[in-house]
Parts: sequence; structure tokens; C-alpha cells
Amino acid sequence: MRNKKNRIESVKVIPMGGLERIGMNITAIEYGDSIVVVDCGMAFPEDDMLGIDIVLPDISYLEENYSKVKGFVITHGHEDHIGAIPYVFRKINVPIYTTRLTMALIEKKLEEHAMMDRVTRRVVKFGDVVDFGEIQVEFIKTNHSIQDAAALAVYTPAGTLIHTGDFKVDYTPVFGDAIDLQRFAEIGQQGVLALMCDSTNAERPGFTMSEKTVGATFDRIFAEYTGSRLIIATFASNVDRVQQILNTAAKYGRKVVLEGRSMVNVIGSAKELGYLDDLGTLVTLDQIGNYPPEKLVLITTGSQGESMAALSRMAANLHKKVKIMPGDVILFSSHPIPGNEKAVSNVINDLSEIGAQVIFQDAHVSGHACQEEIKLIYSLVKPRYAIPVHGEMRHLRAHAALAESLGIASDHIFILHSGDVLELSRDHSRIIGKVPTGEILVDGLGVGDVGNIVIRDRQKLAEDGIIVVVLTLEAGSGKLLAGPDLISRGFVYVREAEDLMTEASQVTSEAVYSCLDRNMLDWARIKSEIKEALSEFVWKRTQRRPMILPVIMEAEV
Repeated sequence: MRNKKNRIESVKVIPMGGLERIGMNITAIEYGDSIVVVDCGMAFPEDDMLGIDIVLPDISYLEENYSKVKGFVITHGHEDHIGAIPYVFRKINVPIYTTRLTMALIEKKLEEHAMMDRVTRRVVKFGDVVDFGEIQVEFIKTNHSIQDAAALAVYTPAGTLIHTGDFKVDYTPVFGDAIDLQRFAEIGQQGVLALMCDSTNAERPGFTMSEKTVGATFDRIFAEYTGSRLIIATFASNVDRVQQILNTAAKYGRKVVLEGRSMVNVIGSAKELGYLDDLGTLVTLDQIGNYPPEKLVLITTGSQGESMAALSRMAANLHKKVKIMPGDVILFSSHPIPGNEKAVSNVINDLSEIGAQVIFQDAHVSGHACQEEIKLIYSLVKPRYAIPVHGEMRHLRAHAALAESLGIASDHIFILHSGDVLELSRDHSRIIGKVPTGEILVDGLGVGDVGNIVIRDRQKLAEDGIIVVVLTLEAGSGKLLAGPDLISRGFVYVREAEDLMTEASQVTSEAVYSCLDRNMLDWARIKSEIKEALSEFVWKRTQRRPMILPVIMEAEV
């Protein structure tokens, strides 16, 4: 909609990921001929995505509108907000704007992908406003489970949008300042068109505890287990958590070892930038033998039971340099993410079998706002429209109910799906269409070359196995020269199912000879009849449906 001066009065909000799941956060904000993209995250694969390493968002819309894309603004350095950058920026190359620590973590990724020279990077400070022409973006200080997290105020002629990023209200942060509530209030006084607010803990009443409360728990544990080696599993990105462990280790005269690639990378970057003080406690993994066990603390990745993480390898006795010993005390400074409970339980069982003592205490607090903090942001910002973001559907709906309880009209609350195009102005709001969205799967070096059909084949192979039928036909006449031979993998153990495989071979031979007796020389039809006959036989005998792959070779005689 345009006024007399042809000025556009509406702004579009286009989430391309991050709404149906935790992860893969990326949202385009479009006004006129300008698009600014908030975050660029990846997601971890679901259990049924066999062989897939990571999942990326579909950015087809950004590619189609490349000339409009002015830049990316990143709220913080978690994988679900920065993990897709090395892949997305192979296709789209515009400047990235973010805070110091977040940029350092992005640069680590770009270095790994040999892309440092290809991507323009701009470090900003809290309070800075980046001018994208028709859109301006201000970075606002917030608190989260990683330092340098920012909320964004997006200024357009149609109105101001606020995106909280992932946040909590922490009045006593371990490092740096508390969330800048004053700035939220100031912008709220000026008028806010829409608030896009973190929904992760929207189901939880009350407030999220301060990160500093975890320090007291560490102190109790260090005091109680003075004669044991301590191994603490936590998230690599939680610099404040690591700082508190370092503080406690210094107090009790222990040396600290960091283990896990992501842990070493993140903490190394934080130390270089002055976000962490090791207090002289850090030693390398190679120095571990220089100290008695009771004078050591290992901070490791693997708090979610990830199969290749350092703690999982220790528990399985596969770690090259760390061997779990009876008497070791392992502390999980985290809560299992929904879906990871079984993996965490398996690691705990492996550790317990070795003789280590595994403890769960109140050594973790969330990095996301609970209901009262969400209410606080709404009361300061006073948005016209509410757009719950960052969460699964149950989180978004809980957030919507919370917004409605605060007096926002139900028709001013939008629970979006990835791909929805929401048009907002002071006078109207509506979903006007959809853009292409989906999941781009990464398997090794392949990006997008594995799709639903391949995943379905992998699932079928995993569930029922495969039978390969090999036969050789004479060129021209179609006479059977060799076979059919059956090769089975993942279906049955052939030596213990010789009768079944013999019968299967006979059924296959009958199907082949039936085709040849009818002078059927169409290979596709021969393969089809082999598959049909063998599938029917196998199902009747075993109630299984293995993949059947006929292979016909042609030979000159």
C-alpha cells in the first residue's frame, strides 16, 4: 500500500526457518526494495535422517531476490543462529553485522570452509545502528547462555519491529552488563509495530534463575569431592558457565583442562577477546599427567550424549588421552534437550559401569526467558502486533496465550509457519502468501544432493535390508547365460537361512524364465517382474519388505 508520495506503508516479515522446531533460525524482513536477514542457523538432523550431518534452511527466496538483500544481522553465536553461514554464503554474499564474540565464532567457521576472504564482516557494538537505506537496525544488549547476545530494533517507514533473539533477564550476569531494559522501554515509548519474542520457555511460569546461582553449586561440589578428579560436561558456548568453573577451580587449587573441539574453539576465542579470565588454571590435555587426579578438572563437551563428543568417547573407552577411572566424579551441568534423554542415559550407564560417580545437581539454568520475563518485555515494548518466534508449535501457542492475557487482541497475534509472508502496517495485518521453504540436507561434502527419496531408501535399507539379483543375458537373443544369483545384506544371515535363500533363488529363476519364454527382452519389464515375484515371496515367508535390486548384464558370445 502506498501513500500520495508512493511511500510503502507496509513491511513484510518472512520466517524461513526456526518456527516448527528448535533450530534453523532465519527470518527476512522486507521493506520496498530492501531485505535484511536476521540470523542464519542450522539444525541437527532428526533420528530418521540417516547419515545426515546437519540441516540447512532453503534460501530460494533470497536467491531469487538477491538484488534486494542488503545484509545479515546476527543476534548471537549459537549454531542454530550461525551454523548455516558457510553454506548460505556460497550463494549469497552480502555483509554480516554482529557483535565481537559472535563474529569471532563465525570467523572460525569461515576459516574451516576457506571462506574468510569471500565474506564481508562488520563488528558492531551495543547501541550501534546499521543503515541499510530503507531499513535501519539497532543492536540492543541482552543476556543469554552465551555472551554478546543482542536483540534487534528494526526501523522501517512502516514502523519499528523488535526481535529479541534468544534472551533472558539476568540482573547479575557473570560477565558484562545486564540486559538493557531501559532501551527497550525507550523504543516502546516511541511506538513499536511488532514484537518477535523468544518462545522457548513460554510454558514455564516465573523467572529464569541468574547464571550466577550455578556458581554456588560448583562451590559445594568442589568442597565435597576434594579427593576426586572432576569431569564437568556442559555446552561449549556457555562461556559464563566455564568462567564459574575456572573461578571455583582457582579457589580450590585445581588445574583445568578443556576437551572437545567446539569447547576449545569457543573458549579460546572468548579468552582472546577478553571475555574470559583463566586465572592461571588452564593447562593442556597433554599436561594432564603432570598433576594428581584430585587436582584436575576436565570441562568437556558431550552433555547431550552426542555419540562423537568427548564425554561419550571417554565413557566408551575410545578417547585417546582420557581414561575414566573408578572414583572419578562426572557432573552434568546441563539438562537433556527433549529427544536426547536416551543418549544421555546411555552415557551415564557407561560411566557408572566403569565405576565413576555421576551427579546431577542444580548446576544448570536456562538461557531463555520464562513467562514473567516475557511479560516484562511486552510491558516495556507495548507492541501493536505479537509474533512468537523460536520454538516448537506448543511453545508458540503458549506464547500467544501469554500475549493475549496481556491485552493484545487475538487478531493481532500471529503464529506463523516457515514460509509465511506476513504483511504489517499500522492499519492492517495479514498473511499474503508463502515463499519456498524446506530442509537442505548436508551429508559429508554433499549439500542438497540427498533428498527425501534417498532418505527413504536409507530408512528401508536400515529396516529390512537389501537383496541384489544378478543375471547375465546374451546380447541379441536374450538367452540366460548366468544366474540369477542372489546377494543379501541386512535381510537375513545367509548361512542360517539357506533354505529360504534357495527358495528365493528358485522363485527368481522362475520369474526370469517366464519372461524369456515370452520373448520379453525389455530389461525394465524383466526387472519389474523379478521384483514383484521376489517381493511377494519374501513377504509371505518373512513379513518383511527388503529393497530388491535386479542387475542385468549383457554379454557377447
